[in-house]
Amino acid sequence: MKEYIMALDQGTTSSRCILFDKSGNICSMAQKEFTQIYPQPGWVEHNPKEIISTQFEVARMAMRKIYATAENICSIGITNQRETTVVWNKNTGEPVYNAIVWQCRRSADRIKGMDETVKEAIRNKTGLVPDAYFSASKIEWILDNVEGARQMAQNGELLFGTIDTWIVWNLTKGKLHITDYTNASRTMLFDINRLCWDNELLEYFHVPQSMLPTVVSSSDVYGVTDKEILGDEIVISGIAGDQQAALFGQCCFEEGDAKNTYGTGCFLLINTGDKRIESKHGLVTTLAAGTNADKPQYALEGSVFIGGAAIQWLRDEMKLIDNAADSLICARAVDDTAGVYIVPAFTGLGAPYWKPYCKGTVTGITRGCTKNHFVRATLESVAYHSNDLIKAMKEDAAGGINSLRVDGGACANDFLMQFQADISETTVVRPSCIETTALGAAYLAGLATGYYESTQDIRMNASVNKSFIPAMEKDKRQELLSGWDKAINCALSY
Repeated sequence: MKEYIMALDQGTTSSRCILFDKSGNICSMAQKEFTQIYPQPGWVEHNPKEIISTQFEVARMAMRKIYATAENICSIGITNQRETTVVWNKNTGEPVYNAIVWQCRRSADRIKGMDETVKEAIRNKTGLVPDAYFSASKIEWILDNVEGARQMAQNGELLFGTIDTWIVWNLTKGKLHITDYTNASRTMLFDINRLCWDNELLEYFHVPQSMLPTVVSSSDVYGVTDKEILGDEIVISGIAGDQQAALFGQCCFEEGDAKNTYGTGCFLLINTGDKRIESKHGLVTTLAAGTNADKPQYALEGSVFIGGAAIQWLRDEMKLIDNAADSLICARAVDDTAGVYIVPAFTGLGAPYWKPYCKGTVTGITRGCTKNHFVRATLESVAYHSNDLIKAMKEDAAGGINSLRVDGGACANDFLMQFQADISETTVVRPSCIETTALGAAYLAGLATGYYESTQDIRMNASVNKSFIPAMEKDKRQELLSGWDKAINCALSY
């Protein structure tokens, strides 16, 4: 009996597998962190083979926990950290270099040196703001800096993929080299108007067409896993980049529906329907996950590079807390931050600023600043930067945002969610299941196989855990935002 949908959720710091039932309940979950590699300041890498080994391991663990076999699983949906770039030998399956992570800034100078006409072409074709965040300059860097890679690529011996592509290629032992529209739209090589790889951009970044995966719908039957991976063949039928998967998992199917994910970074998306909206306030246009390949949906997106990662920084590098939950205790132990603001621009600033050379900044420190003030200021920084995106989105999207649906690990922090509602003057709605990234991948996979008949089927699963209503006085809000603006200007002065 096909009881479950399996979601493989490959994130920036861990690999997870969740088995969902038809009601969207989590029946089993396994998670494993993997190594973060920092070769030099501003560089971030992952070991692609460790990503695969941990992803396969947690899939098997999740199945074992409830004694599930391949026969019990209807299909697999995959969601992944986007933009992270893997290049591998198509004959041996061996990566030629570590995965270059979306946070990595090594190719920032390449982007900075672009001609304005090229930058404008990128904006028009891809909907993106030219930045080292996206995949194109990462591929180019690997081909230019790994010995022999450029020649191998020209000989048709190398393949490129974002993490979804790398997972599917390994799940099928090289039978499928695919990506979906949402991940393709984050490479800075894909024309989101014509829905195809763009030859001019490929030529500009010196990326051979032979390296690129076939682009498919986010919800379709692509193929099956190799029998040896999970005990038998299982259908693979859903793929979406993590933020578009979360948008889908939050049931943001209609124009004007918005969500913010509080993960390693923060990612705010609003569904703009079949209309591509050009941002005038530093956001990017991207493709949303959908089930109709012939009629794609678009979204506006803003990305905060450091969100929950700031809490990890407090725990791992600063040693101010023992675990993420301690941040809530510290924040509530004081009435305010004593005037301290923290801008955790550890890898530059993303939307709406797009300043790759910014550095983390702390302002307002006095002798009275304690650990609790510092921790609270770090938590508040996540809400402040997310609010910058919310303001930009309200100005770009004529309909505005009536409420904000939230997900990701950090949204479990009640202090952060209430502060977000207060500082943004927007109701924040947290669902009962905050694992909406994985849930979105499961929904996309289930729709393709008939496990779900329609999106209306899925809507019936949605339930709210808690709503956070704005309660801060206007004068106080303006005072706090004024302090944040001063702190941001200090960071931007680098």
